[in-house]
Amino acid sequence: MNLSKERVKSAQFALMVTFFTQGVASLSWLPRIPEFINNLGVSKESWGIIIAIGGAGSLVPLVFTNRLINKFGTTPIIRISSIGIAVFLLALPYPTQWWLFLIAHFLMSLSFSVFNIAINSQAVMFQKRIGKVMLGSFHGAWSIGAAASAAITSAIATFTPLKVQMTVVPLFCIAVFLWSATKLLTNEEDTHGEEKTTSKSMPWLKSPKYLWVLSIGLFAGMWPELVIMDWSSVYGKEILMLDASRAAWPYTVFVVAMIFGRFSIVKLTEKYQVNRISMVGGIFGTVAYTLAFFVSSWLAPTNQTLALVAICFFYAIAGYGISSMVPSFYSAAGHVKGLSTSAALSRMFLFNTLVAIVARMFMGGLIDKYNMPLALLFPIATFVIATVISGLVANRQKRIDQVLGYAPTSPITSLDVAD
Repeated sequence: MNLSKERVKSAQFALMVTFFTQGVASLSWLPRIPEFINNLGVSKESWGIIIAIGGAGSLVPLVFTNRLINKFGTTPIIRISSIGIAVFLLALPYPTQWWLFLIAHFLMSLSFSVFNIAINSQAVMFQKRIGKVMLGSFHGAWSIGAAASAAITSAIATFTPLKVQMTVVPLFCIAVFLWSATKLLTNEEDTHGEEKTTSKSMPWLKSPKYLWVLSIGLFAGMWPELVIMDWSSVYGKEILMLDASRAAWPYTVFVVAMIFGRFSIVKLTEKYQVNRISMVGGIFGTVAYTLAFFVSSWLAPTNQTLALVAICFFYAIAGYGISSMVPSFYSAAGHVKGLSTSAALSRMFLFNTLVAIVARMFMGGLIDKYNMPLALLFPIATFVIATVISGLVANRQKRIDQVLGYAPTSPITSLDVAD
């Protein structure tokens, strides 16, 4: 069935609102990480293990969500998983035992992953229906919601109890989710069940060598961002000796810079190859990422304000520089011989998630056994690796047919790793 102009506008607005609210929910708890650690009374190494295993919940839905979507449609899955997001977000501040928090975090990650798959599936279907690429705008809305969430929650952290914040935000998000779901595509408008898979299967271990290069590059380019997400507020509080509110400012600056970077990709690719943009951004980003930590830690003992200004300045450059990393590697996945784009992307996503679990454990161990400035050499090294691989990919790719502006959190709608 054809969509009227009014229906297109309505569904588009609902998708924008849903992605924005998803961003708000995703980052609402991150500025309060030091308080979660204190609640549980665990070490940095243990915290790294907890968030790594809890984050593995996002892998589980890759097995079954696509089947649920084909059977029930995307909007019902979005509605149900949004309730799960709200419930488990609300539950996070209450456990004082690590294993209870781990269960809540695992189920929250699972709910977010189901939601991600469903909402991105509908977004892809929507842009097919209207014949216009909209994913970049939708993911941009997610980034804006994430930045707004980080800014607001960090600003109120010093005078708002953790349990109050973690009650108000989930209730707000579920209210918006359920409202926007009434405007999303109906099952009659969303035809996922009619889609057929035509690509041939290939065992995961027999994937082309080029795919492994892209997978390593994807992780290397994404890891510095994940480290800032996981540890930036802890770094600000313990190394720069900032209060909970100001400790979250650098990450907010980083996210805002990434938003500008991602929205500029389309314009830049009119003149330059996306992997070349990624390489150049990686050079400047790596330098800025390194200086952010070493300059701020050097200034902190004598001038905390100047240290905060310095890390925010360098974070802005690093955030803009790293913004094209993920889109560039995802774009290159469309040129892997023997695999469809979706199969290549799903394998890259699985590889990245599994390696990130181990890397998070390793990062927590480094911080606990040594110190945070020394442990930060790990993401700096991966930033360098991602930059080098971007250059190699740029030399290999003669042309990029289409830039896929996926946000780092956007999922793959199907899992095709082996038969």
